[in-house]
Amino acid sequence: MARPKRCRRVCFEPVFNQYGPYGMKDNEELILNVDEFEVIRLIDFEKKTHEQCAKQMDISRTTVTEIYEQARYKIADSLVNGKCLHITGGHYRLYEDLMKRKGEQIMRIAVTYEDGKVFQHFGHTQQFKIYDVDNQKVVKSEVVDTMGSGHGALAGFLTNLNVDVLICGGIGQGAKNALASMNIKLYGGVSGEADDVVEALLNDQLEYNENVQCSHHEHGHDHSCGEHHCGEDKHHCSGH
Repeated sequence: MARPKRCRRVCFEPVFNQYGPYGMKDNEELILNVDEFEVIRLIDFEKKTHEQCAKQMDISRTTVTEIYEQARYKIADSLVNGKCLHITGGHYRLYEDLMKRKGEQIMRIAVTYEDGKVFQHFGHTQQFKIYDVDNQKVVKSEVVDTMGSGHGALAGFLTNLNVDVLICGGIGQGAKNALASMNIKLYGGVSGEADDVVEALLNDQLEYNENVQCSHHEHGHDHSCGEHHCGEDKHHCSGH
């Protein structure tokens, strides 16, 4: 009898799951499974070793190597032969689902992130550092790329990651409204090392500004925010 396949643990499903040659339709489609995507994300993007990847996904290092080689070939086939890539399916379980089954209450905190520090403009951040917190202690953290998302789209991006709390520097009113509508708690006007501010939040010592607004000083531009639409509503930020 064949040995049952061990279910792979995945942090989250991809935000974008279809890729293909620009302007081409009806191309042959390749299926990249979600667990294959996760291995690529952990090894090639987060630069984890195969052993670290195996530990995070709760599988053997040999299995990680097999999945990695399969996934890399599919991506190469897509690039070389112009095939569409669809990320779906696979034998996996989401980290959040595991936590719910265990009856644990996991809070997820996102921090706008650059070089270890809190990035100072929400709408332009290229990365978030995501922290999973259980009983006021960080149990897991990772850096995720926004993949070009900006301003209003970032609120949806965070919702797809099941984020409960956002820590950032400057942020426009439109983005604040979008976060509020999605029940994401905001702590704005924060600066410093990302790990330190999360620890401060968990100890009720975080210094933040609940009335924070973006400004041209935060952007590093000479023009007003309204000219390049700081938030979704094309508002002019306070103070201009």
